[in-house]
Amino acid sequence: MSETLVITGARLLGAESADLIIEDGRIAEIGSGLSRAGARVIDASGLVALPGLVDLHTHLREPGYEASETILTGTRAAAAGGFTAVFAMPNTSPVADTAGVVEQELALGEAAGYATVQPIGAVTVGQKGERLAELGAMATSRAQVRVFSDDGFCVWDPLIMRRALEYVKSFGGVIAQHAQDPRLTEGAQMNEGTVSAELGLAGWPAVAEESIIARDVLLAEHVGSRLHVCHLSTAGSVDIIRWAKKRGVNVTAEVTPHHLLLTDELVRGYDARYKVNPPLRREEDVLAVREGLADGTIDIVATDHAPHPSEHKACEWQAAANGMVGLESALRVVHQAMVQPGLLDWSDVARVMSTAPARIGGLSGHGTPLEVGQPAHLALYDPAVDGVFSEADLRGRSTNSPYLGRELPGRVQYTLYGGVLTVDGGAVVEELGA
Repeated sequence: MSETLVITGARLLGAESADLIIEDGRIAEIGSGLSRAGARVIDASGLVALPGLVDLHTHLREPGYEASETILTGTRAAAAGGFTAVFAMPNTSPVADTAGVVEQELALGEAAGYATVQPIGAVTVGQKGERLAELGAMATSRAQVRVFSDDGFCVWDPLIMRRALEYVKSFGGVIAQHAQDPRLTEGAQMNEGTVSAELGLAGWPAVAEESIIARDVLLAEHVGSRLHVCHLSTAGSVDIIRWAKKRGVNVTAEVTPHHLLLTDELVRGYDARYKVNPPLRREEDVLAVREGLADGTIDIVATDHAPHPSEHKACEWQAAANGMVGLESALRVVHQAMVQPGLLDWSDVARVMSTAPARIGGLSGHGTPLEVGQPAHLALYDPAVDGVFSEADLRGRSTNSPYLGRELPGRVQYTLYGGVLTVDGGAVVEELGA
């Protein structure tokens, strides 16, 4: 049972500072000079009140890879970053390709209590790209799966992709594609370009992403179904999505925080923290995806939080795993890359990191405006502070962050999930209800 809270002086989106009363897991009152006998008072002067963030692309690793992350540790990391809901990618062991596995993930999230865990189902059995998984059974399970992806692998067969799009259309689902032509990226180690040529590393060409997106938007148009493009990373991909939307194709796209900020120049030091799929791209691509997010071509920011044990990164570049953790740092990176340059305001941040991802994923009760009667999922963020990002900021099981040692603005001071404080004064609450 959540305690009654009075939050004073918070900066609401598009409005002056206001007080909020949180009671029975919902926003009970908004106004000025509010008080409630026996309630705890939180001074939110100078803090931006955002609806709880929603991540459409999280790797929680459980079941099967608990050395990297668990649903408990991953949702603690989510809370630290201001998230109240995460969509769990299916590349677990066993793969989340049946109703049983997605229901297990849902139950583990409920037991942890830090955020809603909404499972994403695999498109194909075992993510092998050979035959469709139990899409209908996962959709009608207790997990009510609406997003399906083979993320980590591309659904490369156009006939399988067409059939998947046709199948999910019947219940309003969406296929989230990892756009990577496998033949064009065999042995790839980083972005194909000047830096890869100088370092002698096999390149991952932009066209490997762009060609799959081009194919899939045409398939989605033909079928009349919903397509979502995961971790878009190139200028050409932005152009294709912009073209497709002008044609009326029902396509949405996401960009990661790291593709908004970091470039392939960082690979020169062979630090495997910067090894990720899709790879860090050129400065021109970073500027293009920022513009695409600012003008609405790209719909959302999604973390692609990908934890790995230290030994999978503390090795030579070619042997290192792809992926970065990103839940704890996402809002701060978006602040630096998009808000500080004036490309987005805080209302836009709420849209691309809460409202739109909840809508795309069909997740009710999240991404709702901060209004009386709505669920009390919110983050209180201090935009005025800054600091060096360190391992102390990480609350998950892995430490493979590309931002360690980097100055980042802002800090999440409070996160409320259903009226329960999961982050209190900048610290994750270790024992909920204690």
